[in-house]
Amino acid sequence: MRLAIGSDHAGWALKKTVIDHVRSLGHEIIDVGSFDDKPVDFPDIAREVARKVTSGEVERGIMVCGTGVGASIAANKMKGIRAAVCHDIHSAHQSVEHDDVNVMCIGAQIVGPWLAQDLISSYLSATFSTDEDFRRRVDKLHAMDAKG
Repeated sequence: MRLAIGSDHAGWALKKTVIDHVRSLGHEIIDVGSFDDKPVDFPDIAREVARKVTSGEVERGIMVCGTGVGASIAANKMKGIRAAVCHDIHSAHQSVEHDDVNVMCIGAQIVGPWLAQDLISSYLSATFSTDEDFRRRVDKLHAMDAKG
């Protein structure tokens, strides 16, 4: 799978662990920044992750900021994005299985490197359910995107 990875300055240190782990799982990375610990606005990075996803250049994205919350809010402003903060294993896989989440957001100030690796493994191994209830609900999300 090809993924876009981004972080703000608060997530920058954890991003290296994220990238190394994703690559160890055999996936390809497009790193959209940030590239150091200098302050940067998370909406700018989240927009770049989201653009890679919505353009089809990548299948999914991962965003790392301080709490994951700001990144999730910013990414969800982009049409076609379903971003979720995932700080537990169940949410990491179920967000994909039930809600077809395409951007996972994690908080470097909330989770450490080991948990981040487990979250990412769970997120990347999950697939969207074929259950008609989940498909119907996600179709409604698509309709909300189209109508505003």
